[in-house]
Amino acid sequence: MSKFWILCVLLSIPVPMHAAKDVPLQTLDWPDSTSPVLRFTFSKFKLLMNGAGKEHTYLTDSTVENLSAKNLESVNLSLYVFDKSHARIGDGLINLSNVAPGETVKFEITLYATGEPASVSVIATPPRTLSITINSVPQGADVKLDGRDVGTTPKLVDVTVGKHMLEFSKEGYNTGHYPLEMGPRDASGGSVSYELGVSAQDTIELRDGSVLSGDLISISGMEVQIRIGGSIKTYDRNQIKRVSLAQRDPVAN
Repeated sequence: MSKFWILCVLLSIPVPMHAAKDVPLQTLDWPDSTSPVLRFTFSKFKLLMNGAGKEHTYLTDSTVENLSAKNLESVNLSLYVFDKSHARIGDGLINLSNVAPGETVKFEITLYATGEPASVSVIATPPRTLSITINSVPQGADVKLDGRDVGTTPKLVDVTVGKHMLEFSKEGYNTGHYPLEMGPRDASGGSVSYELGVSAQDTIELRDGSVLSGDLISISGMEVQIRIGGSIKTYDRNQIKRVSLAQRDPVAN
């Protein structure tokens, strides 16, 4: 099923007071080229409410048709309105999602009008981004957003509206994945915190604060041996503060 949102469509569109409450129908192709992808049709504007002074509320029943042979998963467009001198007097944001080839979607736009419009245009606009803080327990995990490295937790990241996948990785812990979806009405300033799973390796905490991750080989009364990255390291027991053992699956007979 196709989805359609109109965001912040509060357009300051001048409408002539001498007109009979209507603005003529207009059809626009986007992009304005020999191979348009979308065709918008804006119907006559209907007066809904008289406002203070010259401001009135109007409604237009509109449609958009997918002219291409591809399913349009996400399209972000800006709607601009201009006066006779081509000065921009209003704008809004249109988001399309999952529009099948040849499909026509109906929608409505509510406008606050104060004068006379001369032209309307539809142009591509970058998708809206939201700033969120990505954190992990414990902190210091490397983060990927949709496969792209974005830094180490805690990290402030700009995320576009839509579905995403976060990947958390930290030495000594199992890699974790977290699906993230940002909606068109979400606000910046939110946060996500992901708790990493149990350690995938044994860890040794030294008295100087260092933490080593690897496979513990042996512990004796005087020393500890641990394999780290293919090399066996030996430490005096007096260097060691704490040893944590990862759970191992039993060996099948």
